[in-house]
Amino acid sequence: MKTKIHEGGRLVIPAPYRKAMGLKPGDEVLVFMEEGEIRVVSLRQSIQQAQGFIKCYNPEGRTLSEELLKDRREEASRE
Repeated sequence: MKTKIHEGGRLVIPAPYRKAMGLKPGDEVLVFMEEGEIRVVSLRQSIQQAQGFIKCYNPEGRTLSEELLKDRREEASRE
């Protein structure tokens, strides 16, 4: 789709793309430059990608936050 760069560098994302990405006015997006191209990713999608990446390192049923709290409590009890 063709669009224009407006005053102040504003770029309008065409409605079909916003709808496909589930974007609504006020939503935050991340903008990346890759190989001379601009890539726009919704914040929600970026978080889901990060969670998927981390999940392969964290087996089901393991709670890293609980492990961290346990370690901190053990350290505190030694002091």
